[in-house]
Amino acid sequence: MYRPTRSVRHFGSVPQRLRRWFLKYRYYGASVATLLTAFDPPLRVVGMFTGKHSTGPATIRERTSGLTFTVRGAGDIWSVKEAVPDRFYERFGFNLESSWTVLDIGAGLGEFAMLAARADPANRVYAFEPFAGSFALLEENARQNGLTNVVAVCEAVGSVTGALVLEPGRGEPSHVQSRYASAAMETPERVVPSVSLEDLVTRFGLDSLDLVKLDCEGMEYDILLNSPHWVLKRIARIVLEYHDDFTSHTHHDLVRFLERAGYVVETFPNQVHADLGYLRAARRCDAGATTGQPTPLAR
Repeated sequence: MYRPTRSVRHFGSVPQRLRRWFLKYRYYGASVATLLTAFDPPLRVVGMFTGKHSTGPATIRERTSGLTFTVRGAGDIWSVKEAVPDRFYERFGFNLESSWTVLDIGAGLGEFAMLAARADPANRVYAFEPFAGSFALLEENARQNGLTNVVAVCEAVGSVTGALVLEPGRGEPSHVQSRYASAAMETPERVVPSVSLEDLVTRFGLDSLDLVKLDCEGMEYDILLNSPHWVLKRIARIVLEYHDDFTSHTHHDLVRFLERAGYVVETFPNQVHADLGYLRAARRCDAGATTGQPTPLAR
């Protein structure tokens, strides 16, 4: 997700910096308009950003979809804004279709999972979120929207099945990093169960996945780069937010890996932060699966 409190890294020539500055403030200006027009009650939403109202829990409603979300504060609202009215995972990913099986890794409070589940009652959404506070909201948001086709799981996803340590970042409950646990040295409440993508598809009997979405603060590298080929062959489409400053890997490693695994890959840099962006990947037609239809990007 875009992180509005984070400073911008300035790379490149002066024209490049000016262009990034222009894109940054154009994006923030458009975001203010979205916050004012896309949610009810608008004054409560704006108040949570300006500090005029105490932080959550509060319930907001996105006007176009009709979805309601219980949120804790500005970070949660920003996440909902990007996933629902901004449609980032469709704009930079794929149109949600009918009778899909969707895996949401790093589901947060369920902003994308609710959208995927609402798209068609026949869709089945497996939403994995390890942070207990966010997971409670994920379950609550599925309940209050009447979405019984969401399977919520309070686990992390990694390269191995075992345990991970949660590292909350920047004071925002919606931004949680993770690393592997050395049990003797960890605070128990920060250690959460983890499952590999290989064991996950086996546990739930997922012979095919129409879409895998990842927003897991750098764990996308550990998950995908260590997944066996037979698991990747079951995944038709992938959309993720990449994080280039959390590990030794960058999104270029993911591009090369997924292309070798039989995907057509596109990337879209973040307008504000040079180390963030979106990646979408669809299996080639000759790889035995349809490519899907990516959402045309607004220019």
